[in-house]
Amino acid sequence: MAFKCTASRGRGASRTRWRRLLPLLVLTLSISGYVCRASSELEEEEESAMENIVTEKKAEESHRQDSADLLIFILLLTLTILTIWLFKHRRFRFLHETGLAMIYGLLVGVVLRYGIHVPRDVSNVTLSCPVNDTPATLLVQSRGKFYEYTLKGEISTSEVGDVQDNEMLRKVTFDPEVFFNILLPPIIFHAGYSLKRRHFFRNMGSILAYAFLGTVVSCFVIGLLMYGCVLLMKQMGQLGGDFFFTDCLFFGAIVSATDPVTVLAIFNELQVDVDLYALLFGESVLNDAVAVILSSTIVAYQPEGDNSHTFEVVAMFKSLGMFLGVFSGSFALGVATGVVTALISKFTKLRDFQLLETALFFLMSWSTFLLAEACGFTGVVAVLFCGITQAHYTFNNLSPESQDRTKQLFELLNFLAENFIFSYMGLTLFTFQNHIFNPMFIVGAFLAVFLGRAANIYPLSFLLNLGRHNKIRSNFQHMMMFAGLRGAMTFALSIRDTATYARQMMFSTTLFVVFFTVWFCGGGTTQMLSCQRIRVGVDSDQDNSMSVSEVPERRSTKQESAWLFRIWYNFDHNYLKPILTHSGPPLTATLPPCCGPLARFLTSPQAFENECEIKDDDSDLILTDGEVNLNYGDVTVTTDGTHDDPDLAYGEHELVMRGTRLVLPMDDSEPPFTDPRRDL
Repeated sequence: MAFKCTASRGRGASRTRWRRLLPLLVLTLSISGYVCRASSELEEEEESAMENIVTEKKAEESHRQDSADLLIFILLLTLTILTIWLFKHRRFRFLHETGLAMIYGLLVGVVLRYGIHVPRDVSNVTLSCPVNDTPATLLVQSRGKFYEYTLKGEISTSEVGDVQDNEMLRKVTFDPEVFFNILLPPIIFHAGYSLKRRHFFRNMGSILAYAFLGTVVSCFVIGLLMYGCVLLMKQMGQLGGDFFFTDCLFFGAIVSATDPVTVLAIFNELQVDVDLYALLFGESVLNDAVAVILSSTIVAYQPEGDNSHTFEVVAMFKSLGMFLGVFSGSFALGVATGVVTALISKFTKLRDFQLLETALFFLMSWSTFLLAEACGFTGVVAVLFCGITQAHYTFNNLSPESQDRTKQLFELLNFLAENFIFSYMGLTLFTFQNHIFNPMFIVGAFLAVFLGRAANIYPLSFLLNLGRHNKIRSNFQHMMMFAGLRGAMTFALSIRDTATYARQMMFSTTLFVVFFTVWFCGGGTTQMLSCQRIRVGVDSDQDNSMSVSEVPERRSTKQESAWLFRIWYNFDHNYLKPILTHSGPPLTATLPPCCGPLARFLTSPQAFENECEIKDDDSDLILTDGEVNLNYGDVTVTTDGTHDDPDLAYGEHELVMRGTRLVLPMDDSEPPFTDPRRDL
């Protein structure tokens, strides 16, 4: 018993000691755990701080790199402008400013590609990370954090060691959407806003034929020839990927967009025949729009079934309906935006604040392009017809200061955007990562482009001459054939999608086509004019004076084929201009008496004040069956030598009006007026 009691006391004492030590052990363990956690958190904070520092340094380096890239383009434009001045000062016309910008771009591209190498940072490159597909966005988990990576594109195995150089070249390669949303709108709008409507409408029928029918013919001729070339390449084993007939048609559509900016600049400087200028300018403006819609229609061609590249009648008619629907919707949207701007400028006092007036005009015009693209239409067509509408209506409502500002603003934007695009063309020849150059395809493309242009000009000119009194002479046809340059629109359409083998080959070939046409055809314009003996030094303003002795001939021509234009000009002069502008006769004089309240509401006070004065710069000579007269309110000028306004008088052989230019819109069928005294 004594032994048992002694043992019990020993076990109790040990338990007591353990109970006393247990809190101390728990406290010790908790302190050590806290210290471990604190040290790990401290390490994580230090790592996070280091990561933030590295990220900030990378962001700063990226900012500096972006600034340097933009500076390269600014210096390119500056150098181009200085060289242009030198060429104009020396009267050197062999090389235009766009060709010069391309040369400078090529030189900078060579330096960036072969002269500058960024040192590799191998520690930041993971060369093996197997993934079954190629997602556009990749989420990577590292140390409990998620990082987002964006796909930049495919690189070949030989370029894996040059990741840093590839990154530098990507920095100077812009997103294709930049061209469509930022650079193209001012170019297209300026084309419509600066359109000489008198000469444009004089040749409207021929321009529409070349732009619509000719572009479609050229597209299919080039597409068929290139498809034959592709089949031959496949037989010879020179084709490294899929190339379908729809791809060939797409290539035909994008290279059918002409951009004779070089030729037109020389035409304007030398004052070439206004009809030739109008034909080339009008065709280039409209066929850009047609080429854009045509290329979109070909891309949207989708037959039923698994094979999307077979011919199907139903799918073809769906594509045709899409073509007509997109063009009509874009046209309506552009005109509607111009009309809204005209009404805002008419019924508000914005003309009292010229800065606000110019800003609103600029934003409304630019938003037309973005609105059309957002609605599924084509912004090129919308902004083109918006520019024509703004020039015809809104321009008359602007203050004189805003009229000058808008002209100069869009002229400046057009100049900078065009030269920027042509500089970038030269740059991308060396900085683009996925070029595919195939000599056989390039030679076939040059031959197809030449034959496609010939199929556009010569057959259509023959058909048009059957109904024209003012024939398109053979030297004009040869000049139009020679002046079919490719430029900004062709480049923008080709670079917009370079994801497939076929698109990459088309883009590389398109660059060669643009380079050749701009340098060779643009540089040889003066020599071609001399070779074809086309008149230069023709003042377009001399067409504004009209010999009375030639009026009967013009009247008979007008009566034969201009009835549609007479209806349009009468409607525009009597109704549209009074509604949308301050010019034209008051609506109270043209609308029925039952519409009196509406007419008084829509007619501006300026129209009532100027009712007996001719203030409209766009006044048109309206030809009727019995006489040539100018109807403007209560003032009428006739060809019988009488007039009911003391400010109007006849000279010996001219119809003269003080302070106002008399403009006669003419159609395709009438010969251009030539002053016999000029010939003498």
